[in-house]
Amino acid sequence: MSDERPMMVGSATVFVVSDIVAGLAYYRDVLGFDVTFEYGEPLSYACLCRDEVALHLLAASSTKRLPGHGAICIFVRDVDQVHAEVAGRGAKLLNQPEDRDYGMRDFDAVDADGNQLTFGTGTDTAA
Repeated sequence: MSDERPMMVGSATVFVVSDIVAGLAYYRDVLGFDVTFEYGEPLSYACLCRDEVALHLLAASSTKRLPGHGAICIFVRDVDQVHAEVAGRGAKLLNQPEDRDYGMRDFDAVDADGNQLTFGTGTDTAA
């Protein structure tokens, strides 16, 4: 038996969405994620990945959790480039990239239910 703690090797945020087909299309076509897994007939769960970020979508009809209460911060190398990319595809943006006093340059986007994604990169100016 080893004294080492078991290593955690990944995670995925699960967003509850009211329309999983539309949600899947938004995350794929607008935010640039690849669909890696779909489950259920009718569809009730899906996995999406982009680079090293994994997101899962859960149909609201399959859970007691309410849609639109999720949030994630995704760290990127070039926040302005990501903003331009997703804005050009029609992302629902809450703001523009801006240097924040907490040491990040970031912006926020939401899906149709209000699940929030913050895309950001660190700066050297934390207050």
